[in-house]
Amino acid sequence: MKEKLEQILVKASAELEAADQPQKLEELRVAYLGKKGELTAILRGMGSLSAEERPLIGAKANEVRTAIEAMIASAGERIKARETERRLAAEKIDVTVPGTPVRMGARHPLTLVRREIEDIFTSMGFSIAEGPEVEFGYYNFDALNTPANHPARDVQDTFYFSGDMLLRTQTSSVQARFMENHKPPLRMICPGAVYRSDDVDATHSPFFHQIEGLIVDKNIGLSDLKGALTQFSQLFFGPETRVRFRPHHFPFTEPSAEMDVSCFACGGSGCRLCKGEGWIEILGAGVVHPNVLRMAGIDPDVYSGYAFGIGQERLALLKYKIDDMRLLFENDTRFLHQFY
Repeated sequence: MKEKLEQILVKASAELEAADQPQKLEELRVAYLGKKGELTAILRGMGSLSAEERPLIGAKANEVRTAIEAMIASAGERIKARETERRLAAEKIDVTVPGTPVRMGARHPLTLVRREIEDIFTSMGFSIAEGPEVEFGYYNFDALNTPANHPARDVQDTFYFSGDMLLRTQTSSVQARFMENHKPPLRMICPGAVYRSDDVDATHSPFFHQIEGLIVDKNIGLSDLKGALTQFSQLFFGPETRVRFRPHHFPFTEPSAEMDVSCFACGGSGCRLCKGEGWIEILGAGVVHPNVLRMAGIDPDVYSGYAFGIGQERLALLKYKIDDMRLLFENDTRFLHQFY
């Protein structure tokens, strides 16, 4: 029986040395050390041995078991190390190979225009303010000298929720809120989205963006308004740009005006962009109405101011020569890639 144990050890050593897969290693463990394994079979036959032989064979059997267990552990480490080397070789990466190109995004043309306008006005000392898009009718209309019976309110009475809540139709509501919470002198712009019940076409949308501005201080008049907007126009469209003011009516300013700039495509001689007129309308403006100042708790006998409103989409169409406003909202990457 001793010779049999030595033969098992020699045989197990050879087979474990040749094992190269975890599955094969498990099969050998079961074949030698399992309940029906060769070593177990010998141990079960020890009952036929004499009393003197049993301890000798038992010690030898334990020695063989310990040796086989050690060889199994060693073979397992060897197989694991070999598998790691194989995977490293198969999965290695050449870090000198150029990576897969990734197409980078860029700012939307509306964002580009907004950032440029903000940069111009902040360089002139304006701060940037924001307000809620879901607004009270008071701030959207009444605080801007547009009571419920005012005819100018009809074209802007649009998307209401319950009661007096609506989607704001102009960012002037932010100006009303700002004047309530800040004391003069004030100098701010308020960019943001607005909503009106316009039909969708090449130049209109029920959703668009405005950037409105406001100054309230002592001795502010039309000359200050013209100076600031002339400087803005020349910084945005080019130093040769000229401006023209035309009388208009806005309920929250008096006097009021619409401002045109000389066509930056033809210099004022007339072309397709300006429809042969040489001028392009870009914004509305005026001196803040005394009633608006009173509603905000500002004494119009001490302070005056001016306000203006710029259509962000309109300037984007002009600056980037886009002929259809809907392109700005369709998210067609073939269009947007032009601005990358």
